Amino acid sequence: MSTTLILGAQWGDEGKGKIVDLLCSDFDIVARFQGGANAGHTIVCGGKKIILHLIPSGILHDTIQCIIGNGVVIDPFALLDEMEMLQRHNIEVAGKLMISENAHLILPYHQIIDNEREASKQYTTIGTTGRGIGPAYTDKIARIGIKAADIYNEQKLREKIIAQADEKNKLLKFIHNSPKAITSDTVDIFVAACQKLLPYITDTTYYLNNAIAAGKRVMLEGAQGSLLDIDFGTYPFVTSSNPTAGGACTGTGIPPNKISRIIGITKAYCTRVGNGPFPTEQANNVGDIMSQKGHEFGSTTGRARRCGWLDLVALKYSAMINGITEIALTKLDVLDEFDEIRVATKYIVDGNQADKFPTYMDERHIEVEYTTLNGWKTALNGINNFNALPLQTKEYIGFIENFMGIGVSMISTSPERNDTIIR
Repeated sequence: MSTTLILGAQWGDEGKGKIVDLLCSDFDIVARFQGGANAGHTIVCGGKKIILHLIPSGILHDTIQCIIGNGVVIDPFALLDEMEMLQRHNIEVAGKLMISENAHLILPYHQIIDNEREASKQYTTIGTTGRGIGPAYTDKIARIGIKAADIYNEQKLREKIIAQADEKNKLLKFIHNSPKAITSDTVDIFVAACQKLLPYITDTTYYLNNAIAAGKRVMLEGAQGSLLDIDFGTYPFVTSSNPTAGGACTGTGIPPNKISRIIGITKAYCTRVGNGPFPTEQANNVGDIMSQKGHEFGSTTGRARRCGWLDLVALKYSAMINGITEIALTKLDVLDEFDEIRVATKYIVDGNQADKFPTYMDERHIEVEYTTLNGWKTALNGINNFNALPLQTKEYIGFIENFMGIGVSMISTSPERNDTIIR
């Protein structure tokens, strides 16, 4: 079997884009399986930074076929903007990108509703990106969504949008008390944008399964992180899809027994964007150093990320629900300046010692027990050989491996593609 799954093992922003880009040369196909333009994968190559939101990171390689799977919700405007950005960088998209006909579309009213709900005091403030992701998935589950396959018939597409827009305009007016509305001009512009995507739409489920049967090497690329999973994350402060291993199957149509390798990407510390529980958060000088050295600002929203020490209790939970077979440790260089490095190894929940990660935390009092390790106080950037790492760095990696019972197979020592150790 030659299918590898790469997913975020924390709250997202773990550096998946770099790892996918690094490994791409070993694969024929890269498929994105969930999320939308709320995600951002940043790749730095030769000093040039490229941020991708919908298109798989494999697009930077000439020989790789990229697929946006059925589990993704697509904003046509965002996707077209991304295509134009790549073309400005002389990166070809035509012939290298496929869009699942079963992927659902994000419409302008989804974004308006998303922002109105986030601003309303009637709802819990999640800290969404305002990209319409949640409302689009809501319509999908309610069986009133609009699929990429609807683009095949322009007239029927228009009729479906108009029917939905009429209902959504009433929702905005009478429920959200909003003056915003979807007009006929909005519909015309949206339909025209959709038509530009028509050449890319196809049945990707058959394509992927036939490719695997033919011996093609497939990589599945997730967005966000496992602790934001709609079912297994810190609900309600989660995303609207399944960035866990199960979502890779439902988001592409590839069966579980075809996936042979699951790589969990984790930072050497933790970050989180938006609201929600974060047991190891350091709202102090430690967090400030991590934020500044790690450039911890959302690649999609520009919002500052909350920073904290590595949480191995949460990571072990993530490994369990995903079946992670190996760990890729990123941004290790961000910890270069610390004399001591702390790692969460146990929780005390409501006064009781616990080694489990409680996804429901809102009303619980949680204390964190840490293990303190020596820092290395040496710049790691430029190191791409494990033996060249300082002793304290090796001890830090070894501690993670021993606690997790899973090997660290890749170590990133800077944002540059070549500053990566593969063991």
